[in-house]
Amino acid sequence: MLTVKDHNDRAAAAYAAVTGKYWIEALKDGRHVLIRPLAEKDRERERAFIKRLSPESRHMRFLAQINEPGTAMLDQLMDTDNKQRTAFIALVHENGQLIEIGVSRYAATGEHECECAVTVADEWMHLGLGTLLMEHLIKAARKNGFRQMYSVDAASNTPMRDLAKALGFETHNDPDDTRQVIHRLAL
Repeated sequence: MLTVKDHNDRAAAAYAAVTGKYWIEALKDGRHVLIRPLAEKDRERERAFIKRLSPESRHMRFLAQINEPGTAMLDQLMDTDNKQRTAFIALVHENGQLIEIGVSRYAATGEHECECAVTVADEWMHLGLGTLLMEHLIKAARKNGFRQMYSVDAASNTPMRDLAKALGFETHNDPDDTRQVIHRLAL
C-alpha cells in the first residue's frame, strides 16, 4: 500500500499535465485530489464512477434504484455551461490514470435559485471530499448570481444531513414527501 507521500508524489506529475482551471486539495488523510470543472471528455469517467457506487449510494444520489446510467441520463449529467448548470469533478491518480472519486453539481431552477447535489465514491467518504466539492460549488453559484441553493435528499441520508449542517444549510421536511428532506442555503 502506498504511503500518503508516495501517493502525492505519483499524482503530482499527472496533476501537472492537466490543462485549464483546477485546484489541488488535501483530504483529511493528507492525500491530494484534483478538482476541476466537469468536461465532455469526462463522459466515460462519469459512467464508470456511477457504476462503481454502491447500490445504496446510487439510490441516495438519484433517489431511485439504477444499475447503470443510460445515454439520456449521461447527457443530462454532462450538460454544463458553467453558469446555469455547473459541475465539479474530483480525480485521483490511480494505476497510471485519473479516476473520478466525486462530483458536485448545481442546476438553475429559477432566476436566483439552484438545486445542488454531491456524490462521493464509497471508499472516499469521511475524508472531507464532499465538503471540498460543495465549497467550490457554492462559490461558483455565488459568482453566477444565485441567492439560494437547495438539495432534495432522502430523510435517511445521514451523511448528507451532516454535510448540509456543516455547510450552513437549513434542513426541513419535504411537505410533499415524508421520505425526503430539503436542505436550503442562503448565498
